[in-house]
Amino acid sequence: MVTFVKTGVDGLDALLGGGFRPQSAVLVSGNPGTGKSIFGIQYLYYGAIEEGQRGIYVSFEEDKDDIRQAAESIGLDEWGDLVDDGEITVYDKREMLGNSNFSAALDKLLDALEEDSYERLVLDSLSMFQLFFEDEQEERTYLLKFTDILKDHGLTSLLINEQGAVFPKTEVGLENFLTDGNVYFIQTPTESGVNRYVWVAKMRKQDIDTDIYPMEIGDGGITVHEQAGGFSMMGGERDVPGTSGSDSEAGPSF
Repeated sequence: MVTFVKTGVDGLDALLGGGFRPQSAVLVSGNPGTGKSIFGIQYLYYGAIEEGQRGIYVSFEEDKDDIRQAAESIGLDEWGDLVDDGEITVYDKREMLGNSNFSAALDKLLDALEEDSYERLVLDSLSMFQLFFEDEQEERTYLLKFTDILKDHGLTSLLINEQGAVFPKTEVGLENFLTDGNVYFIQTPTESGVNRYVWVAKMRKQDIDTDIYPMEIGDGGITVHEQAGGFSMMGGERDVPGTSGSDSEAGPSF
């Protein structure tokens, strides 16, 4: 029986059937401000605090202080202590991009995986990671090798992916084929602000709930609510082929 890796997000693990499969690589997509980075921070924080699992946060866009402040802004006040104690290791934009040598920075990360034991990893963001490749073939080869390395080291990983559209893209990108699952964070504007939603679109070898559910970000992080969203991006009934079972995957219908 599989022991799932819990996300630490109230309501989300139920949609996933218990959490992520161990050693999976999950693509987390959404437009800016939807809560993707908060999700990554919360995922590592929960793993360290509740499960005793060490984690790595790799950021191409923020420095360590920015990440700590983001954690503390949602009440994850022990983030700094966890980093100081080595329970969470942060490689920020200065370390990953500071010397303009991407290969050297990535080698440093891979060396850390060889030298120490970790269970969780967050890469923020895959969009920046992909800029270092000259063509799709090189990107595909490197990304496949990278995800295989993460799995070989026993890591259950979140690969954060920026997209410009409010709703998930209808075309399937290269990264979708090379990851084990797709989770989308969505926000829609309202007169008073925004409504936030989460959609678990695909998770290989897992029975998942593919409806869209409302979520909020508050003290303690993200909470997913049980009542499904007021709109649907799925066509047909919940139990049509492809929406649950050993390789659950569904696509948006517009």
